[in-house]
Amino acid sequence: MNLSVKIIIALVLGAITGILLNVFAPDLFPPLDKYLFSPVGKIFISLITMLVVPIVFISIALGTAGLGDPKKLGRIGLKTISYFLVTTSFAIVIGIGLAYLLEPGNAGTFETEGLEYSSEEAPPISETLLNIVPTNPIQSFAEANMLQIIVFAIFVGFALAMLGTKVDKVQELLEQGNEIMMYLVNLVMKFAPYGTFALLASAIGTQGLDAIKAMGLYMIVVVLALVIHGLFTYGSSILLLAKRNPISFFKGFAPAMGVAFSTSSSNATLPVSMSVAQKNLGVPKAISSFVQPLGATINMDGTAIMQGVATVFIAQVYDVNLTWTALLIVVMTAVLASIGTAGVPGVGLIMLAMVLSAVNLPVEGIALIIGIDRLLDMARTAVNITGDAACAVVVAETEERAGRV
Repeated sequence: MNLSVKIIIALVLGAITGILLNVFAPDLFPPLDKYLFSPVGKIFISLITMLVVPIVFISIALGTAGLGDPKKLGRIGLKTISYFLVTTSFAIVIGIGLAYLLEPGNAGTFETEGLEYSSEEAPPISETLLNIVPTNPIQSFAEANMLQIIVFAIFVGFALAMLGTKVDKVQELLEQGNEIMMYLVNLVMKFAPYGTFALLASAIGTQGLDAIKAMGLYMIVVVLALVIHGLFTYGSSILLLAKRNPISFFKGFAPAMGVAFSTSSSNATLPVSMSVAQKNLGVPKAISSFVQPLGATINMDGTAIMQGVATVFIAQVYDVNLTWTALLIVVMTAVLASIGTAGVPGVGLIMLAMVLSAVNLPVEGIALIIGIDRLLDMARTAVNITGDAACAVVVAETEERAGRV
């Protein structure tokens, strides 16, 4: 039985276990969660998170060195950023369109009196862009500041490419470090089915069916938008731009999607998603090493879908009619916020607070969706990393057809 099948079975069994415990043995769930599900899940997340910072630095440095030519680096960077911005725009438009079509905010009576939500202040986009160059790379590593690590790694990789044979030993050291990291990823992935089972059982057992029933239509709209975006936006780009079979793409990338679904973290899943993209999808290491870490930091299509659906949902609950201008502001704010809040903890809800404020909707409305956000976060993280892999495949194929790989 291959790893993809094991992870899928673990996800299904975890969901069933969580539901059964929540419905039939609610008193048994807390001790099981405290002493079994949560510890196993946290150990799994810690194991793969442990590898993220060294993998991001080593892979981007080697990827940049492998690209060599500054023009090639700039061209691939432009393709990558363009793909992310276009697909994020599509994502939020799909979310808004489905929210208006199915009207989840009008599906029931939602209590808005006494709602409280303390929104954290997101940094301005200009501040994020100004702070991407690290003043102290060691501090960036210690704080796991991904944008700063990426920028430093690009500089190191550029130096490796320019200095050539003078720094062969350094490049060899990084290549051997990469081999060690990939070996550890494969080792940790043997634990993946148990970790995904525990994480899903904990998440669903904690949320309970009451929260799911109350926000059922909202959840359906978000999940439907995620599926449509994944299948049609990514599938179309794989078919039309990369000239490859979308079914083979999704099948090959399934193990990483399963891990992302259980961990709810693009950064934590990065070691797995890069390994899967290189092995199963045939993405060259240099391109995978550049595109996917960048995508894990700034590409948030799944989160953008949540922004669109949640904004329309909260507007419907509060009986506010959003104009076309307001909807355009929602799209623009969500797309820019995905870059401006890169690396900020709880990024999804911070982005949503920014979007709601931009169109004068009550930020307190976020309290309505917090109860089931953990479950939806799992699904949108799987979509986020799939977008990163689709971009890597598209960039790799277009470069290969042009004879540049």
